[in-house]
Amino acid sequence: MREERVDFVHLRREPGRKPVVLLADSVEKGGDDAATLVALKKPMRLERYRCTALLSHGKYQLIQTDAVAGAPDEAREVVRWKLKDQIEFPVDTAAIDLLPIPSDGRAPQVFAALSPESIIAPLVQAFQAAKVSLAAIDLPEISQRNLAALFEKEGRGLATLIFDDDEGLLTFTADGELLVVRHVELTARQLMTADDERRGMLFERIALDVQRSLDNFDRLYSAIPLAHLLVAPIPGVDGFLSYLRANLTIPVVPLELSGALDLGAAPALLDPLRQFQCLRAIGAALRDEPVAA
Repeated sequence: MREERVDFVHLRREPGRKPVVLLADSVEKGGDDAATLVALKKPMRLERYRCTALLSHGKYQLIQTDAVAGAPDEAREVVRWKLKDQIEFPVDTAAIDLLPIPSDGRAPQVFAALSPESIIAPLVQAFQAAKVSLAAIDLPEISQRNLAALFEKEGRGLATLIFDDDEGLLTFTADGELLVVRHVELTARQLMTADDERRGMLFERIALDVQRSLDNFDRLYSAIPLAHLLVAPIPGVDGFLSYLRANLTIPVVPLELSGALDLGAAPALLDPLRQFQCLRAIGAALRDEPVAA
């Protein structure tokens, strides 16, 4: 749910075939989140779905830290107070969850995700007011992990780079698990609107950031060879992938959803701009969570 629009994606997983995208739509917001959900509930039949809402950049913090032994509830509280000096909002009322990082023989670590009550409470209340089921609140890093899992090769790691309205996000994954996260403080809009000279400078900056992150990953996870760098194309930004191919030490391939998802029921996603707009929502919709009996 962005400031100006809401992106909706619904997909279905079926054994032995690609996930099927059944809905991919973007709707302009006419009010706050609650009013938007109320207005869209009937035409989009939202009562039929278990929804995942995706937080946007700046509305949470994701921090890598040492894991804490104990029951999940106890571990979350210990980590909450251990990180209090690194959090930019009141930690006592913040929502928190922990995502384990696969261990490679070193001390176990986790990603701690925290978001202030001032963000989480209105979001939950918006869904409650509209009487729409909110099953989970997720993060762009997890959305990107879900997308990357569609392209991973067994026994190999994968680096994935996606720019959106908020920032650039570089993730390193293996076997469907998130290992490393790096942020690039540039937006897709900056790349789209830059003149040729400025764009060349931005390309150079991105390539340097990515190569530095690749080198760091190789030092941290030397036992996990990277297959390639998966890059989501940015509409109207020509030459981006070619520049990365020429300036990085790893193969660079475009993220092409048609090879990983069945888009037959959502042909609009064959349009690069629509795919770009919905990419984060697609990753969120790929969340694979058992439904309680």
